[in-house]
Amino acid sequence: MTVVIPPPRPAAGLIPVRRLTRIEEGERLGALLWRAGAGWRMVSSAVLGGGIEERAWVLNAQVSHGYRRTDPARHLAELAAAVGAQGSGVGLMTAADVALYGSARDSGAEAVVTAGLGVRGWAASPAEGVPVPVAPGTINIIAALPVALSDAALVNAVSTVTEAKVQALLDAGYDCSGTPTDAVCVAARSPCPGDEVQVFAGPRSLWGARLARAVYSAVRAAAADA
Repeated sequence: MTVVIPPPRPAAGLIPVRRLTRIEEGERLGALLWRAGAGWRMVSSAVLGGGIEERAWVLNAQVSHGYRRTDPARHLAELAAAVGAQGSGVGLMTAADVALYGSARDSGAEAVVTAGLGVRGWAASPAEGVPVPVAPGTINIIAALPVALSDAALVNAVSTVTEAKVQALLDAGYDCSGTPTDAVCVAARSPCPGDEVQVFAGPRSLWGARLARAVYSAVRAAAADA
């Protein structure tokens, strides 16, 4: 596997993602890496680094269409190690071109989104147990807030992110709530002694509203190129 690191885009404030490319089985594939460093708590639905934990990096890796590996967590860990990501992190996958990511900020809240919308639909579907590929396209959302959140607020933030995603998709003209494999990662600062810990992150809370607007704009930007 060959890894090529092109010049970075101008850094975003909280999420300065770095674009990476690699050659895997003869195919050129991309990835986005955020080296967050210490001091971040993340909640994620990702196959690697999911749950609520202290995390130091987030990798959003493009994989080939028709992905066949049955060990995606191990694969993501290998990719992260290959680019020098140290410590515990979050690994996301998508078949979408990650170079076409959308990003947005709103009063300190930030979001970076990749969108593959080839396989999409509504969450409440009459079909049950229908097998889907591991990564048929996928909307992956990485968001960050410069404040500390309680565990409950982190979970609340995931709900807010999802609501904003659906709103953006509908406003962009898509007849869906997402894809079967969408994933999310929300990062908030680890609390230090004396810090105020936010206990709400719903869409009408101060930081939840900012988060929703940032995610909405980033999803709209990514969906425009999907």
